[in-house]
Amino acid sequence: MRVVLVAGTTETAKIPGISAAGADPSLVGHTPSADAEIIEYGEPVRSPVTPVSPTGCPTPAAVTRAVKQLTGFDVLTVDAGLAKPSAAPTIDVGARPGRDIRESEPVPTAPGAFEAARRMGLALPEDELVIGETVPGGTTTALAVFRALGEEFPVSSSLPDNPTSLKEEVVAEAFEASDVEPGFAAHKPRRAARYLGDPVLPVVAGLTVGALENGIDVILGGGTQLLAAAALARHAGANGGLTLATTSYLAEDVPELADAAEAFDLELTVTDPGFETHPLDRYDAGEAKEGAGMGGALMLADRMGVLDDVEAATLDVLSTLDPEAVETGTAAADAGGADADIDDGP
Repeated sequence: MRVVLVAGTTETAKIPGISAAGADPSLVGHTPSADAEIIEYGEPVRSPVTPVSPTGCPTPAAVTRAVKQLTGFDVLTVDAGLAKPSAAPTIDVGARPGRDIRESEPVPTAPGAFEAARRMGLALPEDELVIGETVPGGTTTALAVFRALGEEFPVSSSLPDNPTSLKEEVVAEAFEASDVEPGFAAHKPRRAARYLGDPVLPVVAGLTVGALENGIDVILGGGTQLLAAAALARHAGANGGLTLATTSYLAEDVPELADAAEAFDLELTVTDPGFETHPLDRYDAGEAKEGAGMGGALMLADRMGVLDDVEAATLDVLSTLDPEAVETGTAAADAGGADADIDDGP
């Protein structure tokens, strides 16, 4: 079993209020590079930051790393427009970092990267492939791509309260900047990604198309960003079985998810990791929800009978990444219920 992590960046992530992928907005460009290193090595190696939300929710890459240790799956990282170098081994498909979607052509490398990724999918020797993504700001670009394709599905957010109005405003400005109308790229996925997307989406879509043509069973391990990638693949004419594997946190946040999966002929698999210990309880509070292949990794853990071990394994990973956060959570748990009923007030 191989898990492919498609990692890239978009300047869209720097719009205030768009993403929770990083406690320090100035370092958000390092997040995908660090995620790749955490999954590969268990900790950042070259990246100067461990991705964490402003309130302390750890990167989903820690969960994917934990499942990798439990199940032994292989990882392949694709450089889909990394803005910062990563120590993780990567495959280059010619993608470059994406510009702000409010510019007229934010992803000029999209057509070439899509084709290079398709050829990669055609060459892989797998029977089954899990594809995940890491790209801060990606739900906003996914929303723009849905609209470019003429689709009306919503997107989730890494934030507890989805800044829907802000995203809609940004997408409207993006269409105006590119001087196009919603639906202009129906059945033209390369155009949708080139004028309204980020560099990760065409790479995931191209890889999916090539793998399906190669007879590989494809599992998209993620949320609404990978739903948008599936839409691109279907608009490219891709046929074949395709699964969207996501977390219960994401599914609860997007009630329309099942209908969207059905619209694109996707089998939907939802896995609940049952996280309770701090800082993993931040997921249950609505943060992060998905990313870095977490939904696909949890599906594999469930399939292999080790889902109940994921929380402890993730805390082990976090003990290296952020020992203080884990110690704080352990201390709170050891205190029992003494403080559990304290009300912070109105």
